Amino acid sequence: MIRHFLQENDFSQEEVIQIFASAYDLKSTRSQRPTADLGGQSWGMMFYKQSTRTRVSFEVGIRELGGNPLILDQSSTQIGRGESVADTAKVLSRFLDGLIIRAHGHEIIEEFAQHSSVPVVNALTDLLHPCQIYADCMTMMEKMGTGPNPFEGLRGKKLSFFGDTSCNMANSWILAGSMFGMEISLCGPQFYRPGLEIEQLLKKHNLSPSWSFSTDPEEGAKDADVIYTDVWVSMGCEEESQGRLESMTPYQVNDGLFALTKDNCLFMHCMPAHPGEEVTQSVLNSERAILFDQAENRLHMQKAILAALSKLNS
Repeated sequence: MIRHFLQENDFSQEEVIQIFASAYDLKSTRSQRPTADLGGQSWGMMFYKQSTRTRVSFEVGIRELGGNPLILDQSSTQIGRGESVADTAKVLSRFLDGLIIRAHGHEIIEEFAQHSSVPVVNALTDLLHPCQIYADCMTMMEKMGTGPNPFEGLRGKKLSFFGDTSCNMANSWILAGSMFGMEISLCGPQFYRPGLEIEQLLKKHNLSPSWSFSTDPEEGAKDADVIYTDVWVSMGCEEESQGRLESMTPYQVNDGLFALTKDNCLFMHCMPAHPGEEVTQSVLNSERAILFDQAENRLHMQKAILAALSKLNS
């Protein structure tokens, strides 16, 4: 059975611990690249959405593991002219050793995995962003000095997410919180509260919910270890721009919000950031902000994920 990485809990606890330890090791020994983890392998990268950090970190990571990245997009393949996902997955499986996909609907990546005979990696869907979450968890533990085991280092930590709490990052934090024993506090407009899909996902995998939702920014920020936000207008939601901006203004991350958190509270954002909208420039410029550490750790964590999948499927 082919092992894929479509959501955070696709690996066992033992595998997760090993992947995080590997990411730390790959980061500390990066000067010794390339390694032989993907020696001679060809990995395709299919993008239905625009990307900077995801594309560059995966492409560089594959090369640093000794593999060969191949960039694909909807417009340059037959899938853009109506070829089915099933046929595309079967064909690409004959050429490639793995497939990394950034798509809109989560069902697209699930269908790729269903018909693929090589591992498929979720590089972002509208439902989940698991690679980002793993890298963010690594960054939190580095800054908190807890060690690389997320089941120990993150237990009991409070992460408060502000803004669109129905987005893929909020969903992924809900899932990660249940896995790692974190307290996930979601704060935003009632209309943008988490949907039923993520609740059903937790039930399906027998994960106990560890999240709460509030429309009160003070309640959301109280005693937080981390304040997290994302863009208010995600790709594909541009027509809703004005309404989103108006309804989410009370949930902007600013200096006043941090007066309610723990003194050493960190600020995180998966980027791109929009100063003056979801976060102020002063917060972005502060020592609390660890955005660029998050971005860098995408490279190291994704290398660890790809190396693990290659080994598990060998």
